[in-house]
Amino acid sequence: MNIEAVNPEQYSALLVEKSAALQSQFMSFSPPELEVFASPTQHYRQRAEFRIWHDGDDLFYAMFAKGDNNTPIRINSCPMVSARIETVMFELLERLKASDELSRRLFQVDFLSTLSGELLVTLLYHRPLQQEWLDAAQALHEDLNVDLIGRSRKQKLVLGRDWVLETLNVDGRELSYQQVENSFTQPNAAINVQMLSWARDTTRTCGGDLLELYCGNGNFTLALSDQFDRVLATEIAKVSVNSAQYNLQLNGIENVAIARLSSQEFTEAMAGVRPFRRLREIDLTSYNFTTVLVDPPRSGLDEGTLALVQGYPFILYVSCSPDTLARDLETLTLSHRIERMALFDQFPYTEHKESAVMLVRR
Repeated sequence: MNIEAVNPEQYSALLVEKSAALQSQFMSFSPPELEVFASPTQHYRQRAEFRIWHDGDDLFYAMFAKGDNNTPIRINSCPMVSARIETVMFELLERLKASDELSRRLFQVDFLSTLSGELLVTLLYHRPLQQEWLDAAQALHEDLNVDLIGRSRKQKLVLGRDWVLETLNVDGRELSYQQVENSFTQPNAAINVQMLSWARDTTRTCGGDLLELYCGNGNFTLALSDQFDRVLATEIAKVSVNSAQYNLQLNGIENVAIARLSSQEFTEAMAGVRPFRRLREIDLTSYNFTTVLVDPPRSGLDEGTLALVQGYPFILYVSCSPDTLARDLETLTLSHRIERMALFDQFPYTEHKESAVMLVRR
């Protein structure tokens, strides 16, 4: 986790600069006016990872300046993390300092919290964990009222649950999400709600069926499911697929099918290149896809997936990398025009730009 200089008084000006930079980068595509969604100025990160630095008998949370992972900066306060994390993390640190069993060869602490105050803490070690660790960790689990995980090489010990349950209010509708430790979830819950609401607004009149690639734990899937006749969502990570299935059942959503496939594999399936056993219960020819939603990793879309998504009238592209989004738009705007574009300030006080475009076939 790199240093974020949290200064609420400067936030508005920094967001204006970030918006201007994004608009400038995409000027050649003649997009409509950029829609900008601001983050809370403090306590906006629901998950965080901290290195633990040992200095003799002392240990502390450490951050690092960008590009320098060897010079630790001691963390004495952390206003960017959720209030729940900040409340617990320093009490936890004192407990770790007081216990050789809990602190010995500890190198990282991960936190995963929810808006409702649930908290999961993972302690990572460079040594095997024995019964003595479990005994010490049990007291920590009970006293701090947190779920607790100990990890070392090929070892995972869980006290409580290895997931939290997040509940988001999206357009007056409560959606519950299981979020599993060590798997991807949106870090800024307030911005995530705005992303989901925006996605609903942009697809409100699309109709037909939705194809979603890179669905994760069903973040967008759940929020958009009631706006389409049916949804087919794909995801390669098994843990995320299982969470998505759990979340669909938890929220009583019945018009969604999940396929554990990569975007490349799904492209091959649609082209009839080869059959997949993981699709044996899904009739692809029965879908009337009008809209495709992609939320790819930083590398963006591969050539096959780019060609696939161009076949649909509406493309909703959520991106964590303006550079790869701009690269992909060079192809996508040959067949589609940008109807709407948004900046979601997922990581305030940083250069990171989370953006999304809604493309409509020309």
